[in-house]
Amino acid sequence: MGVTSTTTGSTGSLGLSVDRSSPVPLYYQLARQLESAIEHGALGPGSLLGNEIELAGRLGLSRPTVRQAIQSLVDKGLLVRRRGVGTQVVHSQVKRPLELSSLYDDLEAAGQQPTTKVLLSELRQASAEVAAALGIAEGAEVHLFERLRLTHGQPVAFLSNFVPAGLLDLDTERLESTGLYRMMRNAGITLHSAHQSVGARIATPEEADRLGEPEGAALLTMQRTAYDDTGRAVEYGTHIYRASRYSFDFQLLVRN
Repeated sequence: MGVTSTTTGSTGSLGLSVDRSSPVPLYYQLARQLESAIEHGALGPGSLLGNEIELAGRLGLSRPTVRQAIQSLVDKGLLVRRRGVGTQVVHSQVKRPLELSSLYDDLEAAGQQPTTKVLLSELRQASAEVAAALGIAEGAEVHLFERLRLTHGQPVAFLSNFVPAGLLDLDTERLESTGLYRMMRNAGITLHSAHQSVGARIATPEEADRLGEPEGAALLTMQRTAYDDTGRAVEYGTHIYRASRYSFDFQLLVRN
């Protein structure tokens, strides 16, 4: 067997194959299949890739081809070579479509086993920035909650959200068991549109510690104001994501 796993699956159950008639390089075909298995949880964090020679023999590939496929995933940060252990799955990078959906729902749909830790949940007066985003008076009462979102037990994002006071029942137990947008839908709120800005910066020492990254690591940032079908602003969020584990997917269309 080419791959054994301490957590989930092996390559023997993944149905790996290559198409020699395809113009796509063989190493790339194998790398994409392994990457997909990691992304969808078939090869979970901690899984060990075994003997390259056995994997090459089973697929009818040369050992350098298999080594190149594995190295490409090492370069992406999905695998790591550990002395005395072997090549091991580190984590999968979350690829999120850029649409009006919650991170929790996207992670759950991708088989990423999301969990949430609520770090703060309180009422406070809206700052000028928050008031402008939500279309309310400065100083009006809003509910702020800060959450750490994890997949397979590892931090992916730190989420800060503001919603108008009284909009939802936002107790800690509910916030840790599901996503915000699902809570809104269950409360009869119909999300319609959002304004969103995506950026990047380096992590502060506090952020790096919270997300399990080295100080100065790259972070993706997102600010979003979501509106319901009446045009009312129902949420303003400022989020940071580990760039090593998270990316946005865009679909670009030609404007006629």
